[in-house]
Amino acid sequence: MSKGIDFICVKLFCEEAFIEIVVAELGEFGYNSMMETDSGVEGYIEKENFSEEDIKALVAKYADLTEITFEVEEMVSRNWNEEWEKNYDPITVEDLCRVRATFHEPDPSFKQEIIINPRMSFGTGHHATTYLMLKTQMELDHSGKRVLDAGCGTAILAIMAEKLGATEVIAYDNNSWSTENAPENVDLNNCKTITVMEGTIDTLGLEGSFDIILANINKNVLLDEMGSYSRYLKSGNTLVLSGFYDYDVEDIVSKAQENGLTFVSKKERNNWMAVVFHKN
Repeated sequence: MSKGIDFICVKLFCEEAFIEIVVAELGEFGYNSMMETDSGVEGYIEKENFSEEDIKALVAKYADLTEITFEVEEMVSRNWNEEWEKNYDPITVEDLCRVRATFHEPDPSFKQEIIINPRMSFGTGHHATTYLMLKTQMELDHSGKRVLDAGCGTAILAIMAEKLGATEVIAYDNNSWSTENAPENVDLNNCKTITVMEGTIDTLGLEGSFDIILANINKNVLLDEMGSYSRYLKSGNTLVLSGFYDYDVEDIVSKAQENGLTFVSKKERNNWMAVVFHKN
């Protein structure tokens, strides 16, 4: 990554009850990395994609319900890991999986341990959707499976897939900071079966089909790409989706059914959802 200023940090100050809403709104604006703070949310976006008008529109949208204020700061990419080291604590998923950074000591009491140095990429396990995806993965048989991690961010789900026995994992993202960071995390976890690619499911020219497809992306992208997920999923196999709220489940399920997918189960955490489908 370059050493100059190349991304923007927006600090939004809001009531705790609105933190998840602000995170969701930032996701719609293309912020692929968000971090909850004691006073609200910090969102990170590439400088060329930043729009102050988007943030002002967010503030105005909820003005009748709560006060949201913000500050904009230009960030230097080389300081990213330093910022995370100040704020990043290990997390656990159901006492079965621990997600930590390199500056944390390992804990062999956990069946699975994943090392993530996130840089600018979304997916550390701290957000409810990543937690839900990891929890769901640990309930699925990955042994000998071919897995697709759509919108991989840090590649945390791809790494978990290999640790659970997948023999081939393709992880892709359309953001360069993710495709730079993901291979670093793959190497940190000594993974050998993961290929990281840059693009979208419709531009990569993927070959063959997959036993498991994982997609933790915002609702609009999931709806747009549902047909592609179904097309690349082997008959009788599993699609796991997250990145949307409980009130979006009906839309997600309806679109999935239109594309030959059957609802199997769902999980909820802080009003965020993960849903499992099988291909008919």
